[in-house]
Amino acid sequence: MILSGEEWQAVRLSLDVATRSVLVSLIPAVAVAWALARGRFAGRMLLDTLVHVPLVVPPVVVGWGLLMLFGLRGPIGAPLYEWFGIRLVFTTGGAALATAVMSFPLIVRAVRLGLENVDPGLEAAAASLGASPLDRFLTVTLPLMSPGILAGAVTAFAAGLGEFGAVITFAANIPGETQTLPLAIYTATQTPGGEAVAGRLALISFTLAMLGLLLAEWIARRMHMLLGRG
Repeated sequence: MILSGEEWQAVRLSLDVATRSVLVSLIPAVAVAWALARGRFAGRMLLDTLVHVPLVVPPVVVGWGLLMLFGLRGPIGAPLYEWFGIRLVFTTGGAALATAVMSFPLIVRAVRLGLENVDPGLEAAAASLGASPLDRFLTVTLPLMSPGILAGAVTAFAAGLGEFGAVITFAANIPGETQTLPLAIYTATQTPGGEAVAGRLALISFTLAMLGLLLAEWIARRMHMLLGRG
């Protein structure tokens, strides 16, 4: 399968945006998953609901919300641009942010499931031996929840490759800047004679998504086997 330079550019941009979105959201997602799984505080149910909102609302709504917040006149976007010269709207960084928001619940859910499978007795045993909370987290909890973290990250990466609505609403469809694979496919379908291009890009998108999901499943099983042997 031979792709043109513009088509390869869309593939590379999709991989870049998906990677950056995972890097942006991974640590906050782990922190939120920890709070939801172990925390007991007022507003916990509200936080849980807000985290999962991107899964149930139309992606264009998420993109519109980001546009209102991070646009050049938004309450966050305006000071970012005026004070630091950072502009997210209609940029690759903005596409990564929109993708991160949409895939954030996937990481939280996977990490939370992994954390809930950690036996609290192991942490209590480590505490009885004098381990500090940080030591317990680094030596007991983190290794045991790592399958959920890795599986969530890979699943979010695979999902990020297919994000469309939030990206086109917040970052637009700019070739070489924000035109990821789904947007390139959409453009091809709107172009006379673009069926072949759309077909090639759709096949690549499907293949990348399948590989990502298979990798997430393999990592989870492999980590469970290694931890079980340990």
